[in-house]
Amino acid sequence: MQTAIQILVDADSCPVKEEIYKVGIRHQVRMEIVCNSYMKVREHSLVKLTVVSADFDAADDYIVEKANADSIVITADILLADRALKNEAQVIAPNGTRFTKESIGTAVATRALMEDLRAGGEQHGGPPAFSAKDRSRFLSTLHEDIVRLKAKSV
Repeated sequence: MQTAIQILVDADSCPVKEEIYKVGIRHQVRMEIVCNSYMKVREHSLVKLTVVSADFDAADDYIVEKANADSIVITADILLADRALKNEAQVIAPNGTRFTKESIGTAVATRALMEDLRAGGEQHGGPPAFSAKDRSRFLSTLHEDIVRLKAKSV
C-alpha cells in the first residue's frame, strides 16, 4: 500500500540514490529525484524524475515548495535543509546525519564560518571521504524516518 509519505532528493550530487530506491521501494514510498539536468533514474512507478531549470537554487526552491510534514528531504545542502525543516520535513544528509530544528542553527553557523575563512584565503580540507559506514548510517536513518512517519499517519 502506498502512503502519503514522499522522499524528495536533491539529486545533482547525491551519492546514495540506489540506497534511496532500495528503501523507498521496500516501504512503497514515492520518490522524486530533483535535478538541474537530465539523469538516469531507476524505472519504477514510485520513482519520478523532475528536471528543473539551471537557475541558481531552482532545485532547492522546487524541493522546498513540495516539502511538508510527510516528506523526507535528502540533501547535503545545509541551507536547503534549514528551509525544508521550516516546512516540517524530515531532512537527512547522504552520510546519514539527521538535520533537526535543534541542530540546524549550529550547522548553518559552521557553514558561514567556513565560508568566511575560505573568503579570507584560508585553505581547509573538504569533508571526509564518503565511506561504507556513511552509506550504512544513511540506510538506517532513512528506514527509521519512514517507519516513524508511517506510524504517525496511522
